[in-house]
Amino acid sequence: MAKIRRAILSVTDKTGLVDFARRLAEMRVELVSTGGTARLLRDSGISVKDISDLTGFPEMLDGRVKTLHPKVHGGILHMRANPAHRAAVAEHDIPEIDMVVVNLYAFEKTAVKEGVQFEELIENIDIGGPSMIRSAAKNFQDVAVVTSPADYGSIAEEMSRSGGGLSRDTHWRLAQQAFATTAAYDSAIASTLERVSSNGRFSLRPTSGQADSSDSQAGFPENLRLFFRKASDLRYGENPHQKAALYSDGSDKGVANGRQLQGKELSYNNIVDLQAAWDLAQEFVEPVCAIIKHTNPSGTATGATLAEAFKKALECDPVSAFGGVIGVNRPVDSQAAEEMAKLFVEAIAAPSFEPAALEKFSAKKNLRLVEIANAPQTWVLKNVSGGVLIQDADVLPLSESDLKVVTTRQPTAEELHALLFAWKVCKHVKSNAIVYSRDGQTVGVGAGQMSRVDSCKIGAMKAVLPVKGTVAASDAFFPFPDGVEEIARVGATAIIQPGGSMRDQDVIEAANKLGLAMVFTGIRHFRH
Repeated sequence: MAKIRRAILSVTDKTGLVDFARRLAEMRVELVSTGGTARLLRDSGISVKDISDLTGFPEMLDGRVKTLHPKVHGGILHMRANPAHRAAVAEHDIPEIDMVVVNLYAFEKTAVKEGVQFEELIENIDIGGPSMIRSAAKNFQDVAVVTSPADYGSIAEEMSRSGGGLSRDTHWRLAQQAFATTAAYDSAIASTLERVSSNGRFSLRPTSGQADSSDSQAGFPENLRLFFRKASDLRYGENPHQKAALYSDGSDKGVANGRQLQGKELSYNNIVDLQAAWDLAQEFVEPVCAIIKHTNPSGTATGATLAEAFKKALECDPVSAFGGVIGVNRPVDSQAAEEMAKLFVEAIAAPSFEPAALEKFSAKKNLRLVEIANAPQTWVLKNVSGGVLIQDADVLPLSESDLKVVTTRQPTAEELHALLFAWKVCKHVKSNAIVYSRDGQTVGVGAGQMSRVDSCKIGAMKAVLPVKGTVAASDAFFPFPDGVEEIARVGATAIIQPGGSMRDQDVIEAANKLGLAMVFTGIRHFRH
């Protein structure tokens, strides 16, 4: 096990670097560094040589050229067991480099920045870093390549135990990780630039799915490149006999990158329900609370405050709410926390939690509190055997002006408000979906039935609050008048639905006969 005597350090993510570099220096490893990394180490009192001292050539072109030099790559790539290689580096006075500590420009984070400029995107394509990583990984038997701050501690410990060296197994593990890092990096660049024209114009498809006629490249990519880093192993999947893990896209946003403030480890089902709760809460501008059970809303309501919204959501189905997951679109304050703490729930997703709210929740040690930075989804992927399906996310909004009244009776202002509320909730209920609501509050939810008329019956049957005087939303058209007849029978007064059935006229006539108001949206919200 050869000792590591010289290391190059050049990192964008400087997490833990100072401590790692100090431990290397204590083991008499000569440190060579570049730009901002060198400045950080010097400012921390660590002796370091500039890369220009090693190469005899200054950094130039605004830092674009600094490590692309034979004295760098020769020092990394020469095979110590090859006499010809040793002779070549000796002839040209190329020093050995035994460790490369490199992570890359944050291209992925730059690419997802709103309004990112073409020039900034291109400038964040790292050249020297990936080159050093690949060189070191190729010559893994002689050079340790370190691409993740998470490895600093274990590497320093192993070197300390072994007198300054690393095992072949460690070298190989680091090389495998290095090649995965450069593969993911190149994939992120290729996937992003595939959407950019030579003049810097992005060709993202509008979320409505309508192609932009001025952009001939609009559409899904020919090659779908996906890369996610493991964020954590989970205890198990949907069931105890299934293994599971959570992977992150590295954006620091969305449910996968949520910050857990307290509570037990998140489970697979918790995370799935947190996503459902978060998505539904983001549909609303006014304060809203969504209580989710097995990805379906057991109750959803708006209110003047989060506390009011929660109490109204709980009224819809307090039995099903037990053990559910809550999603809100406002910071959780003390008043809301006091009400929520009265109910056993598995997890709460919120933009933030006020200190007084955290104090209220502190007694519930197992309750998971998760802060989430919103990350609207552009695409939705679904696994199928032999491949994946991909589609635009269902984010098309609906306003009052989009509605078409198809019945003799017009909906009242109160009904119209309730219909639009019910429509937003219905979009997040498994098909076939029927939602009864009134005044910013769900009253009954019929979810996931094979027959739409059964969803109408179940939604009313499960209602705790009076169904009479509610309105109803249906995620897809009514194929027969029986669904409308069932909705009228339980006392609802208005319906919102997509329309588009071959029997639309029969359905409209049934609504007229029963004195219902009915509006068509022209939009369907299947959720399978």
